[in-house]
Amino acid sequence: MAVQDFVAPRSLGEAQIAFAEGGGASWLAGGTDLLVGIRLGSRDPSRIVDLKRIPELMAIEVESDQVRLGAAVSAYDLLRHPTVAMLYPGLAEALALIGSTQIQGRCSAGGNLCNASPAADSIPALIANRASCRICGPKGERLIPVEDFVVGPNQTALGGDELLVELVLPLPTGRCSDAYLRLTPRTEMDIAVAGAGVSLTLDDDGKCLASRVAIGAVAPRALLVEEAGQALVGSRLEEAAVQDAVLAVRAAAQPITDKRGSAGYRTHVVGVLVARAIRRARARIAGEEIV
Repeated sequence: MAVQDFVAPRSLGEAQIAFAEGGGASWLAGGTDLLVGIRLGSRDPSRIVDLKRIPELMAIEVESDQVRLGAAVSAYDLLRHPTVAMLYPGLAEALALIGSTQIQGRCSAGGNLCNASPAADSIPALIANRASCRICGPKGERLIPVEDFVVGPNQTALGGDELLVELVLPLPTGRCSDAYLRLTPRTEMDIAVAGAGVSLTLDDDGKCLASRVAIGAVAPRALLVEEAGQALVGSRLEEAAVQDAVLAVRAAAQPITDKRGSAGYRTHVVGVLVARAIRRARARIAGEEIV
């Protein structure tokens, strides 16, 4: 079956009607995954419902206690927003690693999340920043944490007729920052061997008040490693605490062996990345040079 119909609704209500009437319909946010799937034969929609004309899905809203990112906002627009990259530099690091500049002009954090690749760069960064997913469907709306959105490789918690509308991130407060790092075989436009996202909140004396550690490309889906975050809380990020976090992420990792690296190599690397991401986030909070 080839694509028979292309629809570009201008509201969520119109989009839901168009999707329901389309039989084998697919949402189109950026198309960087959908169009490749169609060409490879792994996706075969009869109708495509374009989301980029719906204002709610293209909005970036900075509020008093949260930031709302429309699911179809391009990575390019997020990276160049005057506030988003400043508030979440680790998320910006992750988005900047997705493909080329041309790809970033179409792809979105929402689409990267919905594609649900175990190696997606934005997902560990979103998890580290306590992001939630606002989902809309015929039965109403619901809000779930990003760490619960992806349930397996290329599988999400979305119902067949549901749509990810926006990502909601709490506004950072106090001495807080984040970082994202990955390792790839090539320096550009490659898939991660391992990835690590970290967020830290420190008091004025450098004591860790809160921490989130997430890892990617080393399990069927990106993981929030609560034990790693807990290992840092109460410490001043001394080497012993950092190594406890490293041990926790290595224990949580469930990697496979493939052409990008063995399971043992990936387990080792994800620990190295977490340690470096912790130091990078701490340096940001302290206003130190990032190396």
